[in-house]
Amino acid sequence: QVQLVESGGGLVQPGGSLRLSCAASGSIFSLYAMGWYRQAPGKQRELVADIISGGSTNYADSVKGRFTISRDNAKNTVYLQMNSLKPEDTAVYYCNAGLGSFASWGQGTQVTVSS
Repeated sequence: QVQLVESGGGLVQPGGSLRLSCAASGSIFSLYAMGWYRQAPGKQRELVADIISGGSTNYADSVKGRFTISRDNAKNTVYLQMNSLKPEDTAVYYCNAGLGSFASWGQGTQVTVSS
């Protein structure tokens, strides 16, 4: 089972940037599809972006052009670069690893966008 640990959340002003990191344990990280999800208070968890083992990416319409997902297989880490942040991006951000029917979640990191 892969263990995921997120970091990089915090408080940022509108228009600012943050980079989230998700470090994974295990030796087959490169095979996993990795994703970032978020959940705002009172709302369902939603996909923000994902990246498959081959490097193809997918983004929610609400973050296209502002967020970038990337992975470093040598470091077993996936990143989410978030630019031009908006108050509506405020949420707990979760890292997800998937391989076949297997899925694992991190504990989440809070991102708050406020002036």
